[in-house]
Order: sequence, then C-alpha cells, then structure tokens
Amino acid sequence: MVEAVLIDLFSLPANLQNDIQELLCNTLETIEKRSSLVAPFVYVMCCQRQESEKHGEQESLLPALREFQSLTKRFEVVRALTIAAALYTIKQRLDEEVLSAIRVILPPSRKDLMKVYIDHLFTAVYQFEFEDLQVTSDCENLQIAEPQSEEQTLPTQDVALIQNEIQEYLESLPSLKGELTILRSSLIPDDTFLHGFTTRTGGISYIPTLSSCNLFSSSKRRDPQVVVKENLRRLAIAAGFNPEAFHRVKIDHANTVFIMGKTEPDSYDGIVTDQKGVTIAAPGADCIPVLFADPVRKACGAAHSGWRGTLLGVSMATVNAMVSEYGCNVKDILVVLGPSVGPCCYKLPHESAKEFHRIDPKCVRLFDSASPYIDIRRATRILLESGGILPENIQDDSVTDQNQNITFCTACHPDKFYSHFRDGTNFGTQIGFISIKD
Repeated sequence: MVEAVLIDLFSLPANLQNDIQELLCNTLETIEKRSSLVAPFVYVMCCQRQESEKHGEQESLLPALREFQSLTKRFEVVRALTIAAALYTIKQRLDEEVLSAIRVILPPSRKDLMKVYIDHLFTAVYQFEFEDLQVTSDCENLQIAEPQSEEQTLPTQDVALIQNEIQEYLESLPSLKGELTILRSSLIPDDTFLHGFTTRTGGISYIPTLSSCNLFSSSKRRDPQVVVKENLRRLAIAAGFNPEAFHRVKIDHANTVFIMGKTEPDSYDGIVTDQKGVTIAAPGADCIPVLFADPVRKACGAAHSGWRGTLLGVSMATVNAMVSEYGCNVKDILVVLGPSVGPCCYKLPHESAKEFHRIDPKCVRLFDSASPYIDIRRATRILLESGGILPENIQDDSVTDQNQNITFCTACHPDKFYSHFRDGTNFGTQIGFISIKD
C-alpha cells in the first residue's frame, strides 16, 4: 500500500509557472478521485527561484488547497534550490513518519533523472512506484498516465553532475550532535601509526538511532551510501587520512583475513597491510573493532570480532596473517580492543554461552540462567594471550587507569556510541581504523 505521494513539479514549463496553484489543485483532485491511490502524506516538490525567496510565495499556495480538507494536514510543499536539497528534505519527512512505500508522480521526461537521485539518496528500505504526470499548457488537460515500460539510461556525464550536486549539498549540511570525536590508544605509537575509534558525534546522519556519524550503510537501514561517504570524508579530515585509500572489512562474522595486495575475498572479518598511507578499518556496534600494530615490522591490521568471530578466533587469525605475511614477531604486536558491548549488558542463549564457558568460566556470568551474561572482551584477551600476544601488549577494559580506557560499553553510553543490542535493527555503526604513516 502506498504510504506517501511525491509530486514532482520542480521543472515546470515556463508557461505554467503562473498557473502552479491551479496545477496543484488539479493534481490533488486527480489523486483523490483515484481509489487505487490512497496516500496519507503528499509532498509537492518545487523549485525555489533565487530571485524570489519570499516566505509569502509558499503561503500563497495554501488557499488553493483548502477544498482538500482530507489532505491539508498531511500536505507539504517542499521548495529548494536543487533537486538534491528538495529530495533530501522529503526523505527526512518520510523518515520522521517511518514511511517506506512512495508513489512518485512526475513528467515522463524526468523519470530517468529522478531514478538516479533516488538510487543515490535512498536505500532498499524504500519502495518507489512511478506514474507519469502529463502536463500541457492547459491545466484542465492535466492527467496522470500509467508508466511506460521502456527503460532508459541517463548519459554518464549527467549522472556525474547529479552525483556532484548531491555531494555538494551534503557537504553543506551542519554537523549534528556536536563535534567529531576520535578515541586514541596510548599503546599504539603515534609516530608510526595513525589510528582511532570513532564515536557517534560530528556527522550528518539525522535518524535518531543513526545520528550522527554513522559509518555503515546497508539495504536494511535508512542511511544511504552517500551519507556514510560524507561522514567518512569528515572523519578523514579530522583524523588526517585519505578517504580514497580506505578499506573496511566485509563482515561475515567468521575468521577470514584479507591480505591487502592479494585477491580480495567476497567477505572477511580481518584485514592486514604493510602499505603506507592505506587506512584499514573494522566496524562495530556492540561487536569489537580490534586494531593491531607492529612498530618493528611496520605492519597493521583490523578485525571485526562479534561473539561468533571471537569463538572462531578472528583476532588470532589476524595476528597469524601479520606473522606469516610480513614476518612479524608475535611478541611485538600491539592489540587494542575498541568500544563494544560489555559483560554488564551482553547476553546470549545458554547453548552459545557454553562455548565461552569452555574458554574460561569467568567469561560467563549467571551461567545457569537461560541467557547468561557474556564477556567477549575477556575471551578475546585469553585467546590472544594463548596465541603468544604479551598481556601488556593488549589494551582493553582491564586497564587500571580509567583515563586510558577506550573500551567503553556501547550499550551503556547512548550519547557516545551506537548499539545494535540497544537500538534495534536500524542501528548506526562506529569503526576502528589504522594506517601506517608515510
């Protein structure tokens, strides 16, 4: 069922500019008459001319809509200088109401253009239907036609222009929830490595559970790649790395490690490199982002360690890759565990808890309960120490000086971190990142 209607009047023919009120009336009347088009929210997208940005102009549209009492409260005219700005504003309205099924009514000549904007600004969470708005110089002849079947593609240069317009608009948006903040470990030498763990502040993501510096996009969440890319660009400026030489692990919740320079697997939870100027990263939103640094061989790694990856030994798999590929001595490797869900909050079913109990009974609290509390950090440390990592070369929440602690519980600090455990399916993601300085 259609939940919202978007009427695209952004590029009206010049001879219809003065008839916009009548055009809107006829369009809305057509919507009302069509029983198959039931939409509680209606958004009309119009171009705001730079020479006439008076508030009264938008208000003048409202008297023409008074006869549509059923739509008035859920009707909005969105005026902007660019299509990107108008669509992004409408996306915010859709997200406020948690709407996903949208019918777009627009002139046939603009359909391919609109699809490119939508592909960039929305994710697969949203479903769009398109209908043609046939516009003539006589507004009484306005009609909504069924969509045509022909699929056309915009020229590459036009797509590039749209991408640039979107990027420029997103770059102009203010940061939300304060300044961008990066947590750094005192264990990793900053004369050799650039590294850090992100928090949730300083980006442009506006959805409450994703706000504001979300650094991961998926088909199941409402933050598109372009927003994540802008958040990453802002992080790169603050941290001092090149966002074009950035590689994030492709999560599989297992223990595969990608050695940069070799064939990249389809999915992997660890990544290692000895290339200077290349930033590698692991995400986390309860799962542990783990960073590895060898200041002797000048190699580094990053791993994503959830409960499954922890049991499968993804952290030691990353260490072993550094040893075998770059000749690292396991006793030289430094390991830092980033913000992740703590044993204070994290529960697993009893059957899964048994596996952690086998590693060390201290990894499980209330073992006899149906859902015991699990300490995946302690389990990670034990497995690393068993693999030869020196205890003093591991930084986690066991540090005695709390001023040095960066392994905060993500579920306990909603103002600082994202948490899948706390926020549900539409959750944001922070990352741990590291690179070797030139």
